[in-house]
Amino acid sequence: MLHGRLPFMAMNDNPTREILANLLKDPRAFLNEADPANRRVAVAASLRHPQLFGRLTTMLSDDPDATVRRECAEVLGLSGTADPQVLELALDDQAAAVREAAATALGEVAADSSVDVLLQHATDNDEDKLVREAAVAALGAIGDDRAVPALLDLIAGGPPQIRRRCVPALSVFDGDEIEAALRQAAADRNPMVREAAEMVVGRTTD
Repeated sequence: MLHGRLPFMAMNDNPTREILANLLKDPRAFLNEADPANRRVAVAASLRHPQLFGRLTTMLSDDPDATVRRECAEVLGLSGTADPQVLELALDDQAAAVREAAATALGEVAADSSVDVLLQHATDNDEDKLVREAAVAALGAIGDDRAVPALLDLIAGGPPQIRRRCVPALSVFDGDEIEAALRQAAADRNPMVREAAEMVVGRTTD
């Protein structure tokens, strides 16, 4: 998500300030900019304009620039009103950054219907690691029990980044098997996994 970066503008002149004010008031025209950096800024500004979410949905699948598509996924996720099926389709995007943003957005929307497709990406050894991490985090955010068996397998035998991400994801669930997995993770050979698990185990025993 862009944070105040406006690549087509130098902020120290009056015409630029006027352009910025117009963009924030109505980003619609800027969504048609030829420069993808400009379109990306307009997408970010659209978060405050729900009437443009339908346009962002189209851009998520059709825009030729991956950074714009990623921004669309992020904004739609932050809106909390996106159709999860739209974001699920974006999980098939050719760009890993877009797939990662779509998985994160599905965690924001937190629809139970997305569990199965998120599990596919979380457990796919050929998937980009950041996408897998985002899918694991989204499964934790949704909190559906169907995710537990896969998360237990991943925390026991996944790559270090995935094992670390499984710790907070599993911590939203209850059960002896989950508590045992978290305690085992607190003794993990990888320090970042241990640190994450030690914090959770400490909370559960207070």
